[in-house]
Amino acid sequence: MKVPAVGESITEVTVASWSKNDGDTVEMDEVICELESDKATFEVTAEAAGKLSIKAQEGDTLEIGAVLCEIEEGASAPSASISSGDTTSSVDELPPAETQATGEVLEMKVPAVGESITEVTISNWAKGDGDFVELDEVIAEIESDKATFDLTAEAQGNLQIVAQEGDTLEIGALICKIEVMTGGAPSVENVSTSSSTESNVSDAPNRESYATGHASPAAAKILDEKGIPASEVSGTGVDGRITKQDALKAEKKAVEVPSDKKPAKPQYDAPVLGGGVSRERRSEKMSSLRRTVSRRLVAVKNETAMLTTFNEVNMKPIMDLRKKYKEEFKSKHEVGLGFMSFFTKAVCVALQEWPAVNAQIDGNEMIFSDYCDISIAVSAPKGLVVPVIRNAEAMNFVKIEKEVIRLATKARDNKLSIEEMEGGTFTITNGGVFGSMMSTPIINAPQSAILGMHNIVERAVVENGEVVVRPMMYVALSYDHRIIDGRESVSFLVRVKQLLEDPTRLLLGV
Repeated sequence: MKVPAVGESITEVTVASWSKNDGDTVEMDEVICELESDKATFEVTAEAAGKLSIKAQEGDTLEIGAVLCEIEEGASAPSASISSGDTTSSVDELPPAETQATGEVLEMKVPAVGESITEVTISNWAKGDGDFVELDEVIAEIESDKATFDLTAEAQGNLQIVAQEGDTLEIGALICKIEVMTGGAPSVENVSTSSSTESNVSDAPNRESYATGHASPAAAKILDEKGIPASEVSGTGVDGRITKQDALKAEKKAVEVPSDKKPAKPQYDAPVLGGGVSRERRSEKMSSLRRTVSRRLVAVKNETAMLTTFNEVNMKPIMDLRKKYKEEFKSKHEVGLGFMSFFTKAVCVALQEWPAVNAQIDGNEMIFSDYCDISIAVSAPKGLVVPVIRNAEAMNFVKIEKEVIRLATKARDNKLSIEEMEGGTFTITNGGVFGSMMSTPIINAPQSAILGMHNIVERAVVENGEVVVRPMMYVALSYDHRIIDGRESVSFLVRVKQLLEDPTRLLLGV
């Protein structure tokens, strides 16, 4: 079995964890391991039933098409027994090739990991300073605001770490050096197994290596979310590596205060609260995604002339239309008819009539797009992400609804690829699902405008001289005044309101 092709732009993957052990009997289509790329996680299933022989260990980085494992069809796992009459046998091994320094020092720099990624953070080092590393061996894990990547050694030799864990480096910055060496790994004294065969066999699975106590990329993400350091987790993987299953089972240890040490007395007379009331506080390190989003939001506020204009939409026509056709729509297309498709279609029509709202500033130039790539803000477990619906102007209601569900599901499962989040000419965000009545959304740079949806509330309004109750929604358009004038922003929002209050216009194109 070889590493399968998992995407057009993916050239290599990392073995995150094995769900079966070497020598186990596996069934056809049974999940045997989990692979990770820089974009997503994939499960590998057995292509036949038989005895499993693992060729790539957890943490190994393999190219597409490399051998992952072998399955001996029809074979069963052997019983774990050792002949007692053979305890005096010895293991004959070929002596390792002598390791020699070449005098060359290779400088490893931060690789380019994506078109829009300009810097990365050192998440953790899998190898220590001065350790011997093999070619293509995983030596560190780096993360950007979008994804996590494994850094592999570009040569064999002794590692010299330059950048420490937590450091943020620009693409092309020096991250480490390798003192290049030829030959095999440094030799270790041959161990005789004459009278200690049983003890050696039992100790083999617990041997220490660079993987001992190190979390796989998937496990590291889970532990980071839980706020649990890897040092507190016992690894059950190969050589003691912390697997995804170990991370899922891990629980944060309670901090115990020794009985002979009293807590420090507060500098103020704090009231004594009973009934199990707690006044403890905890601190969590901001994730790379959260730090990047924070930095970009502040930059948008400081670098753009952002204004917000408001309007309100009578949602009754859309709600009546949905009520009349939603069951038939879902039965025919196997997807629900939501509000997002109406707003996306209305926005696309208005963007083509007011192209400045769909444009962006690049230095001293204004870039206008004749297509509508609509970004949809989604609240994911790790924070806000904004996947993109490409060429939404050419989609009908069915295609838009299916694409929204697909992207939102991948976002909540943390499986969005970088390509699915890059680009976008205009953004829609729906704070109404959380109960927001009105807000001023911040522009998603380098875009020039964003539409904010809010909750629907029944209010008294005047129609034809009469007071009636209607389901109303406030809508907000935040825009960059450097490229969008007041007339264009207001007219754009009025056009969106007009299309939503008479959805027949969306079907007729008027």
